[in-house]
Amino acid sequence: MSAAVHPLTNHLMPHYPRQSLNGVTHNPPGPSVIANSSPVTTRKRKRAHQYTINYSEVQEVDSDGRLREFIVIEDTPPPPTLSPATTHHGYSASYQPPNCGAPRTRQAARLEAAGLSSTSSSLVPAPPAKRRKQNLQEEVRAPAKKLVPASHHTQAVVAANSWESRSAAATDDTTKGAPSCDDKEGHYIIVPDDMIYKRYRTVRLLGQGTFGKVVEAVDTQTNSRVAIKIIRAIPKYRDASKIEVRVLQKLKERDPLNRNKCIHLLHWFDHRNHICLVSELLGMCVYDFLKENDFAPFPRHHIQDFARQLFGSVAFLHDLRLIHTDLKPENILLVHNDYRVVNVPIPGKRNGATKPKRILQSTDIRLIDFGSATFESEYHSTVVCTRHYRAPEIILGLGWSFPCDAYSLGCILVEFYTGVALYQTHDNLEHLAMMEMVMGKMPERFARAGARSKPEFFKEGAKLDWPKAKASRQSKKDVRATRPLADVIPPTDHANKLFLNLVQKLLAFDPAQRISVREALAHPYFSLTIPEEV
Repeated sequence: MSAAVHPLTNHLMPHYPRQSLNGVTHNPPGPSVIANSSPVTTRKRKRAHQYTINYSEVQEVDSDGRLREFIVIEDTPPPPTLSPATTHHGYSASYQPPNCGAPRTRQAARLEAAGLSSTSSSLVPAPPAKRRKQNLQEEVRAPAKKLVPASHHTQAVVAANSWESRSAAATDDTTKGAPSCDDKEGHYIIVPDDMIYKRYRTVRLLGQGTFGKVVEAVDTQTNSRVAIKIIRAIPKYRDASKIEVRVLQKLKERDPLNRNKCIHLLHWFDHRNHICLVSELLGMCVYDFLKENDFAPFPRHHIQDFARQLFGSVAFLHDLRLIHTDLKPENILLVHNDYRVVNVPIPGKRNGATKPKRILQSTDIRLIDFGSATFESEYHSTVVCTRHYRAPEIILGLGWSFPCDAYSLGCILVEFYTGVALYQTHDNLEHLAMMEMVMGKMPERFARAGARSKPEFFKEGAKLDWPKAKASRQSKKDVRATRPLADVIPPTDHANKLFLNLVQKLLAFDPAQRISVREALAHPYFSLTIPEEV
């Protein structure tokens, strides 16, 4: 199978002239303000349930004839809120955090894992989604992850057997015949007070994803608390984690004082056939804070602080010729979770009714998760970025590079302003139609390139072929209800006008016309002084 990467013409990327649009470089890489006007109201809370994340393995052959294997998590429909682009009042759902209490014994944990696991899916707790239609499939937001070339099949089988049998491939603290410390999917079973690498004592499970688990632990050498990302003991995940280690080492080498606020790798090692990455212990991710705050938007001066830090982090990556490819609120961690509570009016309620809202005490953040990061000069998979933050050139198969990160940042800023994701869809054509509703029609040159790459999305004249005859009534309704960006971010004062202008430049269809992240840092928006507000 050949890789479906379709290069664009060279004129489409003036901000980054050294690479072509398929991501392959031809030169060596070098070194008085009013309150937010987007209210969020709540719905009746529903009982939480679990979601199944389905994923598939995809193989591509690159230009050198090498076979590359990828894990692609299925595209996901909306997170548990309505999009600000499709409703004047977003709905929030009750957030019930996952049960992070670790099992007391490995045997009990293995039995529990065996009951929950399957060979083609992993379960994660999530808040209930708003039902858009009775038969609409429910999923959660998840990224398409990139993996390095797969080993020979027989080598993969041997390696896979090694972690199941705890054979010589396990590298630390294991003896022949010892009971497995993994569940049947290769996840490390977390037990309180377990010693990892004869140095780190586990405290609790912080989270779990497709690639592994993150635990809080105490470094017994320094008596400090750390976070350890424990990768699944499966060859393709181990190989992918080594790419992340290489990226993190590069970032720390080039920024030892961490002025650019990317997560710093403190230590990494191989423990019982699990690659482990040790980093500083930080607070919750920004998306979790939004959920626990009932999806209330951030104050505008906080958004400006977040944006300045985020743009600085991503510009630093781009200077190193590195593309993050998975920017989203889940991959932005707060350094501190401390907050104060204020009472704010409930929109549409009379008699002065109020509700509590959390206001962060500190807006310091760190950018994390470089497992999908890609150097400009290295192989680019065809699909990257979590669905809701994916740039149009990726959807259209036109190749991608640094501007896809800028597009994701635009989506993130809108989510900070409204509290909910800008685009909530699981269908490519519907996604493009919503983009046109938000940003206007695609530029003709970009549309023609898209029509050549994905003719199934276009009709004669390089016009988006929406709605298709097979489009559901609900899908048509959702697209019709999508609001222009100027309605989502109303230009009611100077601060909002500049903010809207910045987001418009980030969400431009054509990556050649999209503002670069380094240029965005010089935008007049960042010279504003925005008074404190709630």
